[in-house]
Amino acid sequence: MTNAWVNHAIKEIDADFQRSADTHLMRLSLSDFPGIALYLKDESTHPSGSLKHRLARSLFLYGLCNGWIRENTPIIEASSGSTAISEAYFARLLGLPFIAVMPSCTAPRKIQQIEFYGGRCHFVENSSQIYAASEQLAREMNGHYMDQFTYAERATDWRGNNNIADSIFRQMSLEPNPVPRYLVMSAGTGGTSATLGRYIRYQGYDTELVVVDPENSVFYDYYQQRDPSVTAQCSSKIEGIGRPRAEPSFIPSVIDSMMRVPDAASVATVQWLEVVLGRKVGGSTGTNVWGALQLAKQMREKGETGSIVTLLCDSGERYLNTYFDPEWVAANIGDISHYSAQLAGIR
Repeated sequence: MTNAWVNHAIKEIDADFQRSADTHLMRLSLSDFPGIALYLKDESTHPSGSLKHRLARSLFLYGLCNGWIRENTPIIEASSGSTAISEAYFARLLGLPFIAVMPSCTAPRKIQQIEFYGGRCHFVENSSQIYAASEQLAREMNGHYMDQFTYAERATDWRGNNNIADSIFRQMSLEPNPVPRYLVMSAGTGGTSATLGRYIRYQGYDTELVVVDPENSVFYDYYQQRDPSVTAQCSSKIEGIGRPRAEPSFIPSVIDSMMRVPDAASVATVQWLEVVLGRKVGGSTGTNVWGALQLAKQMREKGETGSIVTLLCDSGERYLNTYFDPEWVAANIGDISHYSAQLAGIR
């Protein structure tokens, strides 16, 4: 028999969903790319402030319906920040204790937001240690390890039900080129790219999914080599995307192509977007938009027209001490002037 508390928890999550409007799709018209429109789906407007709000909702429903989460179950997650913030939001909604296991270098603003929602942070020195530490905490506390890196691709209904892919194509329906030439997405767990790629095929759209990957991430290598044992020694400096191992939720076969993006290009694009949009965005958005701009250049060179859609994953307010701090950028990313100069000429 289904526990009464579980019924209540599912209704609470569904009610939260009903209170949340869909996220905006913004069109960025650049005169340098005639006939090519770039769109950004603004996921920063979710209640917990990022794309990961969708994932956290799906993971909680998945855990509840599988019988893994019950009343008073401690929730443990391995996360560099945004997923943990969103899961802390839902844990507070359901009255559950929450612990985020994360590298000690995580942006201070993200830590503050997790704690704002009543969560607790457990720090490790290297991102490769988050998995074992999370499993150990779950055992010790008789809790549930959410494990976004395994369950992200299977917890989301990729066929529809107002998932992010369904939302994008509905919002594009009245645009001059309603079926995008490209969807551009970076990968953290791989769950969103799996949803987008599967949905494109399920609906029969003539759209290519391009996944962009930062430095110190193995997703690009895994895509090229199809070797799941590939690993990296360092962690990505673009928070929320890139991984030092090939995560189970990253499905290379649903991706049409991948692009490696230098960290300096990502950060330069973040700063360029502040001028273009009049607002700050996070590093993963910089990676996404840099990739989208490279595709726009390719389309222009071929004389093609059409639309490109990518994601604005979260607000830059979380990164004031990193990507928007010149001293931090100089020490951790290096000279970005080469990429800034390229972007400055785009109108």
